[in-house]
Amino acid sequence: MREILRRSLTGAVYIILLLSAVFLSSDAFDFLFMTFGLACLYEYKKLVGLKGYHIFAAYLALWWAFIYLVKDQQIINVLMVVTIAVDIYLIYNLFSRKEIKYTKFLKFIIGLFYIGGGCIFLTMIPYKNDAFAKLLIMGIFILIWVNDSFAYLVGKSIGRTKLFPSVSPKKTVEGTLGGLIFALGAAYLIATQEQLISPIQWMIMATVIVVAGSIGDLIESKFKRAAGVKDSGAILPGHGGMLDRLDSLVFAAPFAYLTLNIFSYVS
Repeated sequence: MREILRRSLTGAVYIILLLSAVFLSSDAFDFLFMTFGLACLYEYKKLVGLKGYHIFAAYLALWWAFIYLVKDQQIINVLMVVTIAVDIYLIYNLFSRKEIKYTKFLKFIIGLFYIGGGCIFLTMIPYKNDAFAKLLIMGIFILIWVNDSFAYLVGKSIGRTKLFPSVSPKKTVEGTLGGLIFALGAAYLIATQEQLISPIQWMIMATVIVVAGSIGDLIESKFKRAAGVKDSGAILPGHGGMLDRLDSLVFAAPFAYLTLNIFSYVS
């Protein structure tokens, strides 16, 4: 009971902080996710044993350039392709049966684009023609929260078939499907309030976010298993580290950004 209360209080503080940043101003939102990115990178460094602080400087330079300076969509697309390529490499490693040994340079590149690129695209998502679409980004947060919550509840209630036991023994196929179904329902409801994209597009977005987010969660679990730890950190009582909390969002962000750009071309 005490653990549930602690998790609930931490989750409430996290959600209040997020909502405050989104509805206060776009600058507050940008600063919050820049800070979250630094926290995630710090935990990633510890997980993979990456020495030095060069990755923080590279992340801040990349973040500043793409949030405030770069406006050319083609240059942004290059960053998106590189980020998604790194994510695909991590997916390959997730399913690979042989153990992958990361060099220092590879750890640096993976951290910079898997986490840094993910946070940058998460920050970019609400901006459309210099307007800040608060409900759009909140809708994406809600889809992640609904998926995570109902995947846990359905998996705990009726989950029998293990999804990926060698990496995450508690996750089940039933829980994953349950999270997707409830996320699709949430997407339809969100579409009644945020109409920048259509109900069908919201449901496609939900599918992309759930699939990519679930893979992102497994990838972080594999990093933790290789490091021999249960959580990436202890900054959030009852929830572990910041990367534990944001692994799904960070990994799904470039895929969500790509999906939104496809919608803008086909609309």
